[in-house]
Amino acid sequence: MAFQIEVLDRLVGELTKLPGVGEKTAQRLALYILKSGHEYSQALREALQDVELTVHNCKNCYAYTDQAELCRICQDPNRDESLICVVEEAPDVMRVENVGSFKGRYHVLQGAISPLEGVGPDDLRINELMERIERGERGEGPAVREIVLVLDADLEGDTTALYLAKLIHGGGDLAPRR
Repeated sequence: MAFQIEVLDRLVGELTKLPGVGEKTAQRLALYILKSGHEYSQALREALQDVELTVHNCKNCYAYTDQAELCRICQDPNRDESLICVVEEAPDVMRVENVGSFKGRYHVLQGAISPLEGVGPDDLRINELMERIERGERGEGPAVREIVLVLDADLEGDTTALYLAKLIHGGGDLAPRR
């Protein structure tokens, strides 16, 4: 059921683009925003704008940060630089951190290999991971002694894990593309 009010229907349409938000939830959210008044909608607008202007990817691990270049984890001198936890997406870093047992650094691939969706290794941050490892081997950065793969337990995650394992352990024709 549409509101038959163009601006409300447009708001509902935008809200349904959010993950997990269906038509009915989007309608409830739109009505809540409308009913809450100007102060709430202004605060929501400002929060969205602040996120857009402030949050970006860390230049080292590609997780989200509001810092100038490196995220707080990459800046933390108490983290073990020889351990890298490889995850698919930036929110995965927060999930691993919430467990509280990993004390190394991260590398966010920004996706997983998915041939059906046209996502190949060159579309991910795999080359950057390999460069981190190679810098350590050349003595130009911290040596990496262990890589932990924390990828989704699905076809794409398994494909990505297999690709990375072969690449890291010298899988021949899987050499990173430069």
